[in-house]
Amino acid sequence: MASKVRLYVDHPLGKEQSVPLSREQAHYLFGVMRLAEGAVLSLINGTDGEWDAEVIQAGKKGGILHCRSQTRSLEMPPNLWFLFAPIRKERTAFIVEKAVEMGAAHIIPVQTAFTQSANRIRQDKLRAHAIEAAEQCGGTFVPAIDDLTKLDRVLADWPTDRQLMFCDEQLIGDPVVLPNLKGPWAILIGPEGGFSPAERTKLRGLPFAYPVSLGPRILRADTAAVAALTIWQQALGDWL
Repeated sequence: MASKVRLYVDHPLGKEQSVPLSREQAHYLFGVMRLAEGAVLSLINGTDGEWDAEVIQAGKKGGILHCRSQTRSLEMPPNLWFLFAPIRKERTAFIVEKAVEMGAAHIIPVQTAFTQSANRIRQDKLRAHAIEAAEQCGGTFVPAIDDLTKLDRVLADWPTDRQLMFCDEQLIGDPVVLPNLKGPWAILIGPEGGFSPAERTKLRGLPFAYPVSLGPRILRADTAAVAALTIWQQALGDWL
């Protein structure tokens, strides 16, 4: 019976492919999860789907896995970008994890006028959280995560064919309405202090942007992330 352990590796996966393990991966598999030679686990790398792999060598400083068979092909999420203003470290990690679980294809941290945690963002840490989320939720795809970018810069380079749903706390209590437009989309949630008046005016003036209410209550930024992804997925995503 195959192990329930899933591991992301930065290595090609394919029939009879050997996969070397780093010291950290070896410690996790053999020290923490107590796997031994002959054990079977699931591997993903974000591009080649999911593969059953057997432990061929197990050591404290490394090891070797051998791909046996593909169990799932690569499953792509909808063409959805997720933009958010970073908050406190553990809550930013939560936002990234939920964005991965709920089907974002690209994650973009943005610096807004009221962003307070910009100096504490590390792209490599966010990438690690995204990988862990994919391992835990059964995903085969890991979204790209951009470095922190100013919101004005992101909007200036915006592709003309991508619609933007921005969550506007000033619309609290209004009906949640999204246009039924298929194709590429993005979601933008603001920081804990909300958008500045200048940002809100600019967003409302963009032809591709649609302000949306998240219901009758003001939500924390991490809760708003889950709510916004749910609304979009139910209306336009792959939950249909």
